[in-house]
Amino acid sequence: MKRFLTTLMILLVVLTAGLSALVLLVNPNDFRAYMVRQVESRSGYQLNIEGPLRWHVWPQLSILSGRMSLTAPGASQPLLSADNMRLDVALMPLISHQLQVNQVMLKGAVIQLTPQSEERRPKDAPVGPSGSIPEADEVRGWSFDIAKLKVVDSVLVFQHDDDEQITVRNINLHMEQDDKKQAHIELSSRINRDQRDLNLTLVADLNAADYPQQLSATISKLNYQVQGADLPVKGISGTGTVTARWLEPERRLELNQLNLTANDSDLQGNANVVLDEKPQWMFDLRANKLNFDGLIVANAVTSTQAEQQAQQQPTLPRPVIAAGSDDSSYQNLRGFSAQINIAASSVRWRGLDFTDVQSAVTNQYGLLTVSELTGHLGHGSMSLPGELDVRNNQSQLTFIPKVDNVEIGQILTAFDYPIALTGLLSMEGEFHGDKLNAQAFRRSWEGDASITMTHSAMKGLNFQQLIQQAVTRSNSDVKVKDNFDNATMLDSFSAQATLDNGELLLNNMEGQSSVLELTGQGSLDLVKQLCDTQFNVTVLGGWEGESKLTDVLKTTPIPLRVYGPWQKLNYSLQVDQVLRKQLQGEVKRRMNDWLDKHKDSSKSKDVKELLDKL
Repeated sequence: MKRFLTTLMILLVVLTAGLSALVLLVNPNDFRAYMVRQVESRSGYQLNIEGPLRWHVWPQLSILSGRMSLTAPGASQPLLSADNMRLDVALMPLISHQLQVNQVMLKGAVIQLTPQSEERRPKDAPVGPSGSIPEADEVRGWSFDIAKLKVVDSVLVFQHDDDEQITVRNINLHMEQDDKKQAHIELSSRINRDQRDLNLTLVADLNAADYPQQLSATISKLNYQVQGADLPVKGISGTGTVTARWLEPERRLELNQLNLTANDSDLQGNANVVLDEKPQWMFDLRANKLNFDGLIVANAVTSTQAEQQAQQQPTLPRPVIAAGSDDSSYQNLRGFSAQINIAASSVRWRGLDFTDVQSAVTNQYGLLTVSELTGHLGHGSMSLPGELDVRNNQSQLTFIPKVDNVEIGQILTAFDYPIALTGLLSMEGEFHGDKLNAQAFRRSWEGDASITMTHSAMKGLNFQQLIQQAVTRSNSDVKVKDNFDNATMLDSFSAQATLDNGELLLNNMEGQSSVLELTGQGSLDLVKQLCDTQFNVTVLGGWEGESKLTDVLKTTPIPLRVYGPWQKLNYSLQVDQVLRKQLQGEVKRRMNDWLDKHKDSSKSKDVKELLDKL
C-alpha cells in the first residue's frame, strides 16, 4: 500500500510539473491571430479580443480573455459582445502547438439581432449579373463548428426593421454538437415587456447537417410562465413539445406534432408559414379543452365572487402607449394570408360552456372569412359564419347567426345584460358593424333577425296578475284564483327584431300560454339600458266563477305598457278604459236592439240622439 501511494504521488508531481512546463512554454496570445483569421475565413465576421489571453488550469485547462466582440461585415454594432470568454482546450494538441477548442463559455454576453448588427454590403461592392450562380461560400453562409457552447447570465436584443425591441434576459444556454452537426440544447431565459414577465426553459435536439438549406429541431421539453398586466392573478403557465423544420429554398417553417398546454387549456396539431413579403400561414389544430376565461381577464364572467377576488388580488392594467396604433382597425390582416382550422371538444368563454366546436377561417390579405363556426351550448346549438373586410380604410363586418334552442338567460348574463329573462331561444338573422366587440355591438351595429322562444319566463312582472288585480280593484264582483308567481310565463313567443345603432326594435310580438295571449311591439335602448314596450294582453285563465264580465275579459285584449330602466321596470294598465268601452259597447248594443223593436215609437228619435253621443 505504501508503494502504491508513493507511485501515485510521483505521477501527480510529474503531471503537475508537465502542465506547469506546458503553460510556461506555450503562450496563449500566440493563438489570438489564428482565432481571428479562422473566424473571418469561415464566416466573414470580425472577432475582436481585448486584453491579454491567460491560462486557467483547474478544473479544466482553459484560455481566459477579457472583453470580446463579434461583428458582421459592414455592421455598425457587434452581433455578440461579452465581458469575458473562456475557451476549454485539449491538452495533447498543445504539445505540438495546435489549438483544439472543446468548449466556448461566454458570461455576461449581449446578443444583438437588430438592423444595426446585420451584415451590410459595401456601397462600392461589385454586383454580379442577374441569374448568376452564387459562390459556394455565399450559399453556405455562417456555420457553427464549436463542439460545446455555454452562455451564462446573458442578454438577447431582437428587433425587426423599425419594430419595437424585444429584450430576452437571464439567458443560460448549454449546447453540445457532434461532428455530424447533431446538437443538444438546454436553454432558460426571461422576457419582460409591457409590464409582463415570461420565464421559460426548454430542452431541444437540433439537426444542422443540411444547414442552411434545411434546419430541424425537436423541442422535447418546454416550460413557461407569464405574469403581469391584463393576465390572471396567478398568470399563465404550461408545457409544450413540438417538432420544427426550416426549409430555406421555400422559406417555410413547419411546426409538427405540436402539443401545448396553458393553465387548464390544451392545443395539439400542425402549423406552417411561408415567410414571403406577405407571409402565408396554415393551422390545423384541435383541443380537448379551451378555457378562455382562465387565460383572458376581460372574458371572466361578472359575479360577486369574481368581484371579491378582484378586490383582494387586483390585476395590473396594460400601459398606455402614446404612439400605439388602434387595435380595432384590423389593418394588420392586410399583411398576410391564413387558413385556420380549429376543433375543440369543449370551450369556455364568458362563462358559457360550448361543446363540439368547429371553426374554419381564411384570410386573403384583408378579407377574413369565417366559413364555419359552430358549437353546442347546453341542449342547443349555434352557428356564426361571417366576414370581416379590411381591404378598404373602413372595416366592414357581416355575421349571419343561427341559434337553435339555446338558453337565453346565460347569454344575457355572459354579456352583463341585467334582464331577468329565461327560455329557449332560436334566431336567424344578419348583422353588420365596424368593430368586433360587445361595446361596438351595443352602439354601432345594425341588422335584422327573426326570434322565437319557448318556455320563456320574464321575472319581476306577472302580466296575468297585474291585470286581474286591476280588474278586482275596480269590480269587486270578479273573483280570481291565487297567483303568487312573480314572472310572466309563455309557452311560445315570436318577434321580428331590428338592431339600429344601439336601439333594438321588437315588432310583431306574439306570445301564448295556457292562461294568456299577447301581441305588441317595443324598443330596447342597449346603451342606456331602457325599455319601452306596448302589449295587448288577453287573460284566458285564472278567473273564478262564470259571469258575463269574465267572459268579456277572456276575449278582450288589455293594453299594457312596460317602460323604464331594465333593473327597475314600470308599467301602466288601462283596464278601466277597456271596461268603460266594453260597457259602452254593451249599452249601444242594447239600445240598437230596442230601436229595432220600436222603430215606430215616439221615443226612438231621442234614443238615436243619445246613441250618437255615446
